[in-house]
Amino acid sequence: MAEMMMQLGAYQFGLSTAAYQELTRAAEYRWAAQSRIGAGDALQFVGPGGETVELRGVIFPAWRGGTGQLDRMRAQASLGVPMPLVAASGGVLGLWVVESVREGQRVFARGGTPRRQEFDLRLRRYDGGLRALLPF
Repeated sequence: MAEMMMQLGAYQFGLSTAAYQELTRAAEYRWAAQSRIGAGDALQFVGPGGETVELRGVIFPAWRGGTGQLDRMRAQASLGVPMPLVAASGGVLGLWVVESVREGQRVFARGGTPRRQEFDLRLRRYDGGLRALLPF
C-alpha cells in the first residue's frame, strides 16, 4: 500500500489512519568504567543497551479512519506481546513493545467528538534473547 508509513504488528500507520509527523529513534551503548589510580577511568564496551522509537502524529477522525484508531493502538499494546515493526520499504526493524500511548484532543464537534487527535507512541525494542535467531 503506497500510503503506509510503518506497521507495528497488525496496526498500520499511514495517511488514511494515524499519520505520524515525527519519528525519533534512539539507541544506547553500554560502557563499564573501571577506576584507576592516577589516571582516568578505563572504559570497556559491554554491549548494546536499549533502543526506543517515539512516534508523534495527528489523526483527523472525520477525514479518514474514525475515532477508534487510538483505541485500536491501546488494545494491541494491552496484549503484552512483542510485535514486528516494519518500515514502508518492507524492512523489518525487529520486535518491539509499546511502552506508552498518549492522546490529546482538540477542536470538538457536537457531542464532544474530537475533530483532531494528537498521539505520542513510545516503543522499546524487545530483546528477549531471540535477537541472535532473528534476521533483523
